[in-house]
Amino acid sequence: MAFFANGASRRSSTVAAPAMGTPVSDARPIGAVMDTAHVGDIVGALGSIGQHDTLEGRSRRQRFRMLLAIIGPGLIVMVGDNDAGGVATYAQAGQNYGMALVWTLVLLIPVLYVNQEMVVRLGAVAGVGHARLIFDRFGKFWGAFSVGDLFVVNALTIVTEFIGVSMALNYFGLPKAISVPLAAVLLFAMVAGGSFRRWERFLFGLIALNIIMFPLAFLVHPRIATIGHGFIPSFPGGLNSTLLLLIVSIVGTTVAPWQLFFQQSNIVDKRITPRWIKFERIDLWVGIVVVMIGAVAIMAAATFGLAGTAAAGNFTDAGAVAQALHDHMGTTVGALFAILLLDASLIGANAVGLATTYALGDTLGKRHSLHWKISEAPMFYAGYAALLAVAAAVSFSPDHVLGLLTQGVQALAGVLLPSATVFLVLLCNDKAVLGPWVNTVKQNIVAGIIVWSLVLLSLSLTATVFFPDTSTRTLEIGFGAGALVGVLGGAGMLVAWQRGKRREAERTAKEFGNLDPDQVEELDSTPLTRAERKAILDADRDTWRTPALDTLARPQFSTPRTVGMFALRGYLLLAVILVGVKIAQSIGG
Repeated sequence: MAFFANGASRRSSTVAAPAMGTPVSDARPIGAVMDTAHVGDIVGALGSIGQHDTLEGRSRRQRFRMLLAIIGPGLIVMVGDNDAGGVATYAQAGQNYGMALVWTLVLLIPVLYVNQEMVVRLGAVAGVGHARLIFDRFGKFWGAFSVGDLFVVNALTIVTEFIGVSMALNYFGLPKAISVPLAAVLLFAMVAGGSFRRWERFLFGLIALNIIMFPLAFLVHPRIATIGHGFIPSFPGGLNSTLLLLIVSIVGTTVAPWQLFFQQSNIVDKRITPRWIKFERIDLWVGIVVVMIGAVAIMAAATFGLAGTAAAGNFTDAGAVAQALHDHMGTTVGALFAILLLDASLIGANAVGLATTYALGDTLGKRHSLHWKISEAPMFYAGYAALLAVAAAVSFSPDHVLGLLTQGVQALAGVLLPSATVFLVLLCNDKAVLGPWVNTVKQNIVAGIIVWSLVLLSLSLTATVFFPDTSTRTLEIGFGAGALVGVLGGAGMLVAWQRGKRREAERTAKEFGNLDPDQVEELDSTPLTRAERKAILDADRDTWRTPALDTLARPQFSTPRTVGMFALRGYLLLAVILVGVKIAQSIGG
């Protein structure tokens, strides 16, 4: 496929990309693509697609084989979402509240799809990672703000993955002094081979182990009626700070900021281009189905496996859940849970670690691809190794802190998510970056609802930390008032957008000899059939790529937007501090 400097109008500007087997350094990307390894054939775990291949004239079987070649980034990012922290958080929800919080997972499905679908478009169209786009489009200040948060939370997240590894292998009698260093070496070996296909196949092997979630859920004798009742929203024991912290943790572990950075960079690294976006969306849906089934299975294992025992309602950590399942349900159930925890920890550590080092390469402008060998991209692999080493060392902290650290990291991810989503939405409305792939009005409305809902949830946690005796009724009133503010704010933004569109028409009219602005708007809405519009849009989309970023004028922030961004930054700082306070209170009993 050709890479275009400025959309379909420059179709003649092709890239002399290498064929399969040609050294990646021979590729010469143009446009926004930074790393020469990001140009060429798609070489996935389940097949390959030539750089210039299309769907035209392909049979249904051939299209399916192409889909298999594309599958990877969406599946890995979603399964990686059920990492050690995810297993612990879902197990805590099941052990302490039964299946009463399953409804939170259902509400998160559209959040998962909307957020990750936006990074699918950004990665395929721009050909660069999320961090690079933020730095180039918003400057060093906002880039440091976004990536700085990511590095801190990701480093802590990898610590929780090593905690999960040590807990899982301790169940089988292997001490932490052996299990954690062994896991760190394995994780590095997984990425250091200089082969994207080998890495993806290894991850697919780990993902395949998730099939044990089915016998695990079956062996605890789940009651379908109880699970079904959990889909009805409820707040067991009342909406207090403890329950809110858990809900925020579920949000943070299910929809984490690192997912945005990982999937976009992994799509770029796999060389997925705009013509394959439809297949990548299918890949994303496959991952969402897998992650939701896994989350429900883990909740069910803790709910039904520990029902009627002293452990019910007294969650401490995932390792204790494995041992309690062993004591109450037998060796097989305990072992299956421990294996699932180990598998989740390895997948999560790999994905989160790569999200961080991908972002580091984006930030510093260094090579950052799994196609490179260690000698060809030393900083990429050195950063990954250093991250693993530091996280592994921190995982040897006192045991009484590590269990709470796991939940705290998920909560931090939850309160930081609104900020990450705001940048995501701004980028997906940047016509210079996405051209015909920018968000539609409907997509922006859904994204706005998601961001505001996350902010309200974070605000409610803040309120309960400051005022522990806040009643459920007060919080419900607060949510209602917040929803009203969101509706009014959204209406105001819609009016502002319509006025901006009118001003743009007036400027265009003036440029063309003082035409009537209404005539310009009529020209812009020339009557075409839906099929004609779709054909024109698809033709433009399949060939449109982001121009070189240094050739684009940086978008201007209006005063209200700047004030809003600083207010969001200030609030997030406060929310992070308050999550820390809540965790400290839990540590102190």
